[in-house]
Amino acid sequence: MLSTVSATTKAGRKLSFKSKLENWADGMDYCAIPVPANITESLGTRSAVLVMARVNGSAPFKVSLFPAGRGRHFIRVRKQVRKEANLNEGDRVLVQITVLDRADIEIPRDLSAALRGKNALARFNALTPGKKNYMIRRIDDAAKPETRAKRVLEVVEETCRAKNTPAV
Repeated sequence: MLSTVSATTKAGRKLSFKSKLENWADGMDYCAIPVPANITESLGTRSAVLVMARVNGSAPFKVSLFPAGRGRHFIRVRKQVRKEANLNEGDRVLVQITVLDRADIEIPRDLSAALRGKNALARFNALTPGKKNYMIRRIDDAAKPETRAKRVLEVVEETCRAKNTPAV
């Protein structure tokens, strides 16, 4: 049985595999790549795994291998990455991943300033690593500066509402 925490998911571990880009939702632009069973087994976990990925030599991007039940993982490939790497549904792809440490979090300057402005930095730092990574990735994925600014404000507001964190 796979455990939820394992030394095999150590940060810095590099893996690669070949697979096929699949459309995950009819009528939506949502594509993912199934991670082969042997890779999932070597990770030693059925939980999400934060990685830095490259697909067919694309620019590296941060993403989580997400669990999809029955001990399988998938990796979502955003439209921007597919466009830059000229990827289409059904393409065979070479995926290279490096496992990242969820606890190693770099807070973007604009988010840090906004959190400090609301005295919410301690609350943000008290959130789980997974939650912080998700929030930061959402900010970093914004294509337009105004979208990024809006997401920074949303993260600050959500942080201020968070339970089980130090009071502001």
